[in-house]
Amino acid sequence: MEPFNDEDIRMYFYENRLKTFEGWPFNEDCKCTPENMAKAGFIHTPSDNSPDIAMCFFCLKELEGWEPEDEPEKEHQSHSPSCYFIALKKKVEELSVEEFIKLQKERHKSIISKSCKEAVTKFEEAAKLRRAEIIKTAMGEE
Repeated sequence: MEPFNDEDIRMYFYENRLKTFEGWPFNEDCKCTPENMAKAGFIHTPSDNSPDIAMCFFCLKELEGWEPEDEPEKEHQSHSPSCYFIALKKKVEELSVEEFIKLQKERHKSIISKSCKEAVTKFEEAAKLRRAEIIKTAMGEE
């Protein structure tokens, strides 16, 4: 993992996050408009059966099941209270180089943590299946 790459840094900027909301199901007369979603750090990451999945580019928290009255910033804070991006008190463009590097360090911690959790879950699932196979074999139920 490179410390900085173009794609990595692009999503720090509101305009680039906003561009991901093409096809977003909430556009008017609601609080979770693409503009508000992007301001709260979200990018649109839809799947075939869930068109309203949004993920914070920074802490990687995914949320779906949005309602028109949901306020993106409040939802982000309640589901990911330790996200450094949502806690920023100034615009990314106003950060010093040192502040940006510290922020990027925290972002990489989030990426590594999510990756480790996924690996542990995958391992636990495989171990559970293997254990069931061993029990079947031991009981002569092959």
